[in-house]
Amino acid sequence: MEDHLGQILKLVIDQAIQTGEPVGSQFLVDQYDLKVSPATVRNYFAELEESGYIMQPHTSSGRLPTEKGYRYYLQNLIKPKALTKKEASDLSEAAKFDKEENRRLKALAKAMAGLAENATVIGIGNMDSYYTGLSNLFGQPEFKDWNRIVSMSDILDRLDEVLGKLRHVRFEEPTTLIGSECPFGAMCGSVLLTAPQGCLIGILGPMRMDYSQAIALMKRMQQLLTE
Repeated sequence: MEDHLGQILKLVIDQAIQTGEPVGSQFLVDQYDLKVSPATVRNYFAELEESGYIMQPHTSSGRLPTEKGYRYYLQNLIKPKALTKKEASDLSEAAKFDKEENRRLKALAKAMAGLAENATVIGIGNMDSYYTGLSNLFGQPEFKDWNRIVSMSDILDRLDEVLGKLRHVRFEEPTTLIGSECPFGAMCGSVLLTAPQGCLIGILGPMRMDYSQAIALMKRMQQLLTE
């Protein structure tokens, strides 16, 4: 992909992650002080849309990323993000819980769900599952559609089964599975990690979740669990 198209795609995705709303050409020019006209940005939109990286909702003149767009972003455009002082502090506090009965792992999961404003799931042992932050997940704009909530609820009802399949794979580093590859549903994104104790932990959100933040949270959690 040419650099200028990659830049526009990144800006569209960065903005979509923040708001969940379609992104317009005039907005990008004004928000990022682009040295091109809105008409030129619309031409870039057309190229990206033709290649399948973005789409135009019927009710809007703006654009949203597609699954292909997010994949390109994760493979080529995403930038590492450092945790804020609050994020680091909240995780450190959660890590002070007693290790017995996996209280420490569950406390970290709850803290991550709050910080990421998404859900967190854990597969403990052979068939024990735990999840927290569902209200964060269902509060996202993507889940205003009742059918999507029902679909997600069905997957969560089978959480033991879903996590059971994932336990057969080790995720040594935070790993993103999105869209058609996401075991929790095609409208979702996830970041998965096998914790040092062998438990599987994942941050689950809409496909437009903030992957840079989720990966940073996972890496810090991994460090805390080895201390």
